Amino acid sequence: MKLVRGAWKLLVGIKDALVLIAMLLFFGVLFGALAARPGGSGNRAGALLLKLDGPIVEQPGTPGTLAALTSSPTTTEFRLRDLVRALDKAKGDGDVKVVVLDLDGFAGGYPAALTEVGDAIRRVRDSGKPVLSYATAYTDGAYRLAANASEVWVNPMGGSLFMGPGGSQLYYKGLIDKLGVTAHVYRVGKYKSYVEPYTRDAASPEAKEEVVKLYQVIFGQWQEAIAKARPKAKVGPFLTAPDKVIAAVQGDIAKANLDAGLVDKLGTRLDFDKRVAQIAGSDTSKAAGNFKTIGYDGYVARNPLPTGGDAVGVLTIAGDIADGKSSGGNVGGDTIAKLMLDGLAKKTLKALVVRVDSPGGSALASETMRRAIQEAKAQKLPVVVSMGSVAASGGYWVSTAGDRIFAEPTTITGSIGIFGIIPTFENTLKKIGITTDGVKTTPLSGQPDIYAGTTPEADAIFQAGIENGYREFVGRVAAARHLTPARVDEIGQGRVWDGGTARQIGLVDQFGGLDDAVAAAAKLAGLKSYHAEYLEKKPSAFAKLIAQFARDDGDDDAKSGGDAFTRIAAQHRAAFAQALGDVKRIGTGSAIQARCLECEGLGGTPPAQGDVALMNYVLARFGW
Repeated sequence: MKLVRGAWKLLVGIKDALVLIAMLLFFGVLFGALAARPGGSGNRAGALLLKLDGPIVEQPGTPGTLAALTSSPTTTEFRLRDLVRALDKAKGDGDVKVVVLDLDGFAGGYPAALTEVGDAIRRVRDSGKPVLSYATAYTDGAYRLAANASEVWVNPMGGSLFMGPGGSQLYYKGLIDKLGVTAHVYRVGKYKSYVEPYTRDAASPEAKEEVVKLYQVIFGQWQEAIAKARPKAKVGPFLTAPDKVIAAVQGDIAKANLDAGLVDKLGTRLDFDKRVAQIAGSDTSKAAGNFKTIGYDGYVARNPLPTGGDAVGVLTIAGDIADGKSSGGNVGGDTIAKLMLDGLAKKTLKALVVRVDSPGGSALASETMRRAIQEAKAQKLPVVVSMGSVAASGGYWVSTAGDRIFAEPTTITGSIGIFGIIPTFENTLKKIGITTDGVKTTPLSGQPDIYAGTTPEADAIFQAGIENGYREFVGRVAAARHLTPARVDEIGQGRVWDGGTARQIGLVDQFGGLDDAVAAAAKLAGLKSYHAEYLEKKPSAFAKLIAQFARDDGDDDAKSGGDAFTRIAAQHRAAFAQALGDVKRIGTGSAIQARCLECEGLGGTPPAQGDVALMNYVLARFGW
């Protein structure tokens, strides 16, 4: 009998191995077919199609295997440095006859990222190469890019309205009180407003002061960029009296856009595609509106980063900072620390650039990453920080490891302050007749007790811990920026700064992007020839295959983003999903956090898939 069972197990093992081999062969062939599709890897002439149907981010997330193999929707994300490199290459590439911006499904990006891509588009346009842009309706972020195009098209049944930064923020104090939940808040920072939605029913005067200050600067920079890209465009009336502008054309938003010089042409997607075909060429055997296409993914792959010279390591910290490993759009402290230490272990790096694009998160994870970066200094490597779109709170904590800090005028930074929130449910339980009792041997027995509440002794200890964390934060900033702790406290307290002001007050050394930071690090190391070597986990073949499924940049049947009102509603729906996700993270994340609330309202990345799922569940429960 044992012999029969053994033979059966052997046969099952052989069968499983054959199935696995067959699956690997299938996916390998499929991946090859996808890579070889028209526009995917060929080098023929045509239009470089940038179908930006997702957000521009510093570091795209990798979809989980389960989500990839099910019908779970995934958001296409476009890496900032890849976009800029593709545009700069296209500028002098004779095979690229025209650059096409399809912004119908564009999901936004932080102001600094949009500025960098917009400037790259403008360089293509200034080189004499045509850049054509199309959307049914442009959002503020999409128009920041489109304004740099040679021809801006909009659908005659669509049209664009501009919102500017700002809007409503959810406050949960009333709901918390009704449910009987007690939110124990421990914080340092007069302007650290992240906890206010859980403790107030409206923003504090200090919080509004910070938001108004920041939004005025960011919105002013947006207007200046539009004026520079399209000097004749009359955008002012759309910002100050949009109702009058639209009423004057009897509700025809697209015509109002054309009359104001915001767009150059009104036309359907077919009209636009025919225009592109006039420049790029087309296949007469196919349906009208087709044009010769150079796929974005293939173009980026054929134009890799340079590899000559000495290596300047680039460590990217992008996303919400979380304890443990990176996952689901979060950047994990342990993951980054391992990447840093593994990179240093090879002994090939001559300098280090830390690219920070994060609104903060766990204070513990922030310190874990900062400490790992300090090992580069221990090996006598110069360390330069390059701030991306946002490097606030925990993002600034990590930045204190740098010898020099670069930022953009539109970078959002500062927010030096920390907090902690612990919810307890003693009053909630009383409402339904549940009480608690037990034996306690010390004032801290069972603390923090989510059923019976916290004790005064526990509250005092938690607050003392937060204050000590703030002193550490201030001390690290003071030492790194050669400021007194008193001065750091003055510009700290949770205050959020734009990059321009941050430079004036000493939080930033100079303006510049990632390339400038890499050049500065190479100069500090005395390198004459160098290249950027990114310290990141390389995507597996399977991950690349999933990415191919997620984005088909050769697809002519582009999904419409909807008219102006549809796009506006989608933006507010995304904000609601983000807010619900924040509530979940407060209850399940790190107890002590350094996070920036103001950073979330400036068009960064869309809500995570988990946040969207939570929103859909809540709406369904209420019958919406």
